[in-house]
Amino acid sequence: MSVRFGVFVPQGWKMDLVEIADPVEQYEAMTAVAKVADAGPWDSVWVYDHFHTVPEPTINSVFECWTVTSTLARDTSRVNIGQMVGCNGYRQPSLYAKIASTVDVASHGRLYAGLGAGWYEHEWKAYGYEWRDVPKRMGEFREAVEIVHKMWTEEQPVFTGRHYSIDKPINEPKGVRKPHPSFWLGGGGEKVTLKLVAQYADACNVGGGDPELIRHKLGVLRGHCDALGRDYGRIIKSTSLELDLSESTADTVGRIERMAEAGADYVIVYVPRVAYDHEPMLRFAQEVIPQFAA
Repeated sequence: MSVRFGVFVPQGWKMDLVEIADPVEQYEAMTAVAKVADAGPWDSVWVYDHFHTVPEPTINSVFECWTVTSTLARDTSRVNIGQMVGCNGYRQPSLYAKIASTVDVASHGRLYAGLGAGWYEHEWKAYGYEWRDVPKRMGEFREAVEIVHKMWTEEQPVFTGRHYSIDKPINEPKGVRKPHPSFWLGGGGEKVTLKLVAQYADACNVGGGDPELIRHKLGVLRGHCDALGRDYGRIIKSTSLELDLSESTADTVGRIERMAEAGADYVIVYVPRVAYDHEPMLRFAQEVIPQFAA
């Protein structure tokens, strides 16, 4: 079974830079991980779109995702760079589309543009964004996905919805990758998100590494694709894996095999303490990734 792999860089969100005091050194530690990935068999590097740490907001560094994405685009030469996933509530969708188009050019077509409805309530309120209930957030997300797609594919897009509107914005250049920047939607909502994946996306992220949940969500996605006439096989089906540093290579391979059997063909790995020690990431690249090569 063929599986491709991405890896998260240590951005601060998971308290993964706290042992480094200087913010410049923190940023360089993050960049160093991206460069290690760029030199190895990884397909991509990833960041989160968050402003405050988890599991609790603390006074610690968290670097902003689109700034990181754009700088990593210039600090690497081969890997794709993505967000898992961009929060729709933090940027008006036409601006999101413009930012993504710019970064796709800066990266020579290596952008994986991620988008989701958002969930971190504390963060929204702290930064002054109006916190909306789930139906409204999902309504905004639905319109945003359509707007972004229009901004990438139409010369003079027009859209008028309940939450957003655009009136012939000029978005040039639209990006490098054809027919448009690679569009990744995160979330497993069966009525809205997965239908949007079938309509507009190049990739999805579902299941949080749980094989049974992956299987179920991808079954729903397949149903939406069948109803809309979309080729299910052309959509990348990604999920996540938090590497357990105590388990054996065989155990890790077994976990990934179960995800792949459930339908995942892309795994995005979070490696604990990678800012301080690259060895587990290098070992994963040497011992695990080759076992899933095409």
